[in-house]
Amino acid sequence: MGVALLVLAIVIGVPIVVLVVPALRRAILSRPLLKVFRRVLPQMSDTERDALEAGTVWWEGELFRGNPQWGTLAAYPRPVLTAREQAFMDREVEIVCAMVDDWDVTQHRFDLPENVWTYLKQNGFLGMIIPESHGGLGFSAFAHSQVVTKLSTRSSALSVSVMVPNSLGPAELLLHYGTDAQKAHYLPRLARGDDVPAFALTSPWAGSDAAAIPDRGVVCRGMWQGQDVLGMRVSWDKRYITLAPVCTLLGLAFRLYDPDHLLGEIDDIGITCALVPHDHPGVETGRRHFPLNAMFMNGPTHGRDVFMPLDFIIGGPARAGHGWRMLMECLAAGRSISLPSSNTGMCVLTARAVGAYARVRTQFRLPVGKFEGVEEALTRIAGHTYMMDAARVMTAGGLDQGAKPSVVSAIVKYHITERARQVVNDGMDVIGGKGICLGPANFLGRAYQQLPIGITVEGANILTRSLIIFGQGAIRCHPYVLKEMQAARDADHERGLIAFDDAFWSHVRFIFGNAGRAFGRAVTGARLVTVAADVDPGMKRYYQQLSRMSAGFAVAADVAMLVLGGELKRREKLSARLGDVLSQMYLISCTLKRFEDEGRQQADAALVHWSVQDALMRAQTAFEGVLANFPNRLAAGMLRLIALPGGAFAAPPSDALGHDVARQLMTPGGTRDRLTATCFLPDSDRDPVGAIEAAFLAAIACEPLDAKVRAIEKRGEMAGSPLNNVRDATQAAYAAGGLTEDEYAQLKNRDILRDRVIAVDDFPFDYGRAIAEEPLARTANG
Repeated sequence: MGVALLVLAIVIGVPIVVLVVPALRRAILSRPLLKVFRRVLPQMSDTERDALEAGTVWWEGELFRGNPQWGTLAAYPRPVLTAREQAFMDREVEIVCAMVDDWDVTQHRFDLPENVWTYLKQNGFLGMIIPESHGGLGFSAFAHSQVVTKLSTRSSALSVSVMVPNSLGPAELLLHYGTDAQKAHYLPRLARGDDVPAFALTSPWAGSDAAAIPDRGVVCRGMWQGQDVLGMRVSWDKRYITLAPVCTLLGLAFRLYDPDHLLGEIDDIGITCALVPHDHPGVETGRRHFPLNAMFMNGPTHGRDVFMPLDFIIGGPARAGHGWRMLMECLAAGRSISLPSSNTGMCVLTARAVGAYARVRTQFRLPVGKFEGVEEALTRIAGHTYMMDAARVMTAGGLDQGAKPSVVSAIVKYHITERARQVVNDGMDVIGGKGICLGPANFLGRAYQQLPIGITVEGANILTRSLIIFGQGAIRCHPYVLKEMQAARDADHERGLIAFDDAFWSHVRFIFGNAGRAFGRAVTGARLVTVAADVDPGMKRYYQQLSRMSAGFAVAADVAMLVLGGELKRREKLSARLGDVLSQMYLISCTLKRFEDEGRQQADAALVHWSVQDALMRAQTAFEGVLANFPNRLAAGMLRLIALPGGAFAAPPSDALGHDVARQLMTPGGTRDRLTATCFLPDSDRDPVGAIEAAFLAAIACEPLDAKVRAIEKRGEMAGSPLNNVRDATQAAYAAGGLTEDEYAQLKNRDILRDRVIAVDDFPFDYGRAIAEEPLARTANG
């Protein structure tokens, strides 16, 4: 018996001692594990490493860890405008929106009017992110987002012309990396609009793979301002560069080489960013692309063997070769604001105008919005717009708190532009024939045309979903994976062993902890999860379900990385689905946060319920897609047992809930106003959006009178009056004495506004072009 107990003690005790005593654990277990880890670790270029390590981890990290702390989310301050920022929104933004006629811009001028460009420059629109100390407005990221969102409800040319100088480009790069002399010279000029910036990154042979740009510079000596100086001779061929045709200051990314070792011993210095005046000898700008009838300035730029001094490098010669890291570190802010804000603006306009149109436009004597098929489209418009705006606002608020969330920037870029595609498409379905006939009265046609632009730029959506969101998130957001990778690459092997040992065994505990947490929450339906934050009781269940999904996702992410290793990088469909789960959790978090921040407006609760339930269903579908397509079936079965032992738990929103949501778009009040607060509303009923607003209010005011007219008709009091169309009923009821003078006038005014809203533009047979124009396009052959 004693021998048996001794053997048992040895069998149990030795492994425990090995695991508990760090020196033994490192020598017996961690050292051989580290050797294997180093052998299987995928090769990573410097540019890939810069991309992975750029930015910071924010709320997405909580979701990735499997046990989100809801008190942390609640503690994030609600973004608010300062009095100065609000005054700018109320005055300057309103004024410039009223100055722009999008049909005139897109059909006649092919550009913003000169007085609009002047107004933008003189009032600081191009220097919103530049501090006041350098002559700029010094606005917050949230204010920047608010401005771009509202401008986008008026004109894409207007919004893009403002957002690009305030996004990733010369101003932001100068603020973070410029020399004092560069800041002193350029920032005041950019703030005043004396210089219009553009940033040239994309090349014909390096679109999504921007780090592989073929544009090159060679360090050499040359003449500059009458002196022989050390500089570089640069050649580039760029395309899709916004504001390039009108820029006066071109930001340029290229790979710099030093074959003669004039700077040091390194031949390939790396990607470098420089600022080049547009009139510098050899710089070619001025021609334009034609991006789907969007009239913001966008075009190519070229240069061949252009000599420029090293002082043109942003940050000076010391920053040569640091360009890619500079770009990656600054990318999160621009990508978190520009496209999320502009695409949300399109959807805010769609929600406001299409919701009103659905109440104004009648068929079979009913507003079209009361038909369930139309109601279904209106529901998606409202629900998606609410969630998109929530994500836009929370992300901008995070930037103002100092976060630079690279993964979140990819999430909001992809999912907001994709939802915008759904929203505007639904809007086009509702307005029907009016939407497909372009003209001054069409408020949605250009937005529909231009949807693919947001899908394509700042990281194509296919790439963003399949490679970046989870591919970067799995390493950047995970609490231990990046530490393990850094330890494995440490040139000091003993120091790397200690770091790896700590990270690896913490990772093991993390996996088992999340597995137990995920299973426990799955079998209890997450009803025992404590939400350590003061949240609306009606929303508490969503926090619990998110906690369950977060734990299941964390386990699935670790199993995928463990089982597939480097192969996961090539399993893009699997990576995309895992990214979808993370993204939907982030969007839900933003939506719940919005509801709390806006004071738990119970009138808005239907919007929250619909958008959250829809996103939960999407996340569940993505998770099931991971399990159904996981190449290791044993691992897939284990994950299903842990995370979904009882099968699916989320259900799509009900038709009754959808009805409540759609009704909010067609009803004046606080919910509609909060949902579309950033929409520019013209005060003229001759403007297409202004006409819809006026007709909307008139239609609602006249609904009791319409009922009165129908009652008169049913009683036969219009006998002898021919009713050739619905409008004749008003005349007949008035002639029969059933309407007062004021009631008749009110109905006639409604009819005038309604006719204006549903009218479709028509043109002369040749669209007014009696003489053929010279072709504007140039082929590849010139």
